[in-house]
Amino acid sequence: MFDKFIQQLNQDYQIKVSDKQKEQFKTYYQILIEYNKKVNLTRITDEMEVYFKHFYDSLTMAKAIDLLSQKTICDMGAGAGFPSIPLKIIFPHLKVTIVDSLGKRITFLEKLLEALHINDVELIYDRIETYAIKHQNQYDIVTARALGSLQLILELGIPMVKEGKYFIAYKGSNYDHEINDAKNALHILNAKIQKTVKIDLPNDMGFRALLVIEKEKHINGYPRLYAIMKKKPL
Repeated sequence: MFDKFIQQLNQDYQIKVSDKQKEQFKTYYQILIEYNKKVNLTRITDEMEVYFKHFYDSLTMAKAIDLLSQKTICDMGAGAGFPSIPLKIIFPHLKVTIVDSLGKRITFLEKLLEALHINDVELIYDRIETYAIKHQNQYDIVTARALGSLQLILELGIPMVKEGKYFIAYKGSNYDHEINDAKNALHILNAKIQKTVKIDLPNDMGFRALLVIEKEKHINGYPRLYAIMKKKPL
């Protein structure tokens, strides 16, 4: 299973995975499965599914943007560390911030990073909208995977993106419908979809659409309180 995952990365991304990175992925899988027995982090526990539906899927961002030219990334609601920890393993130059409002997930990530010998990831235990208000125009990339509708995550994330930089949304086969629903949010937040990268995950593991959204100009006043966002989406 693991060798197939590494071979696929070499084939699809021309990434030469070092021995250290291989060990980090193996350790990641082991800790995720063990910790998942105590805290519900993921329903996906089959080894091949973890390597492809979580690790490989996280790395699909490299198909959408040149990550070597980006420096800072904020992962909203990363849960068990997806997509930012697999990205950090392969692209160690990235300065990663993870924001999550569940203490148990932050505790897991602390233990994970210690085991992976990664010490330059910032873990923020806070509500995303609260953190976003205080950290506007700060990141080259803001991303979210399995967090919520495009309308919602745009309002949470776009304010934190630097002007001229990117919000990258991980979406499934319903992405066209979500884009249509988010047209007003894109207009209000002065952002535009630069491209959509569609990827079939290997071994029939599913479909991924990556929406690369450029922030053109900063707009003050967002995000609003979560209750208001839910009641009156942009």
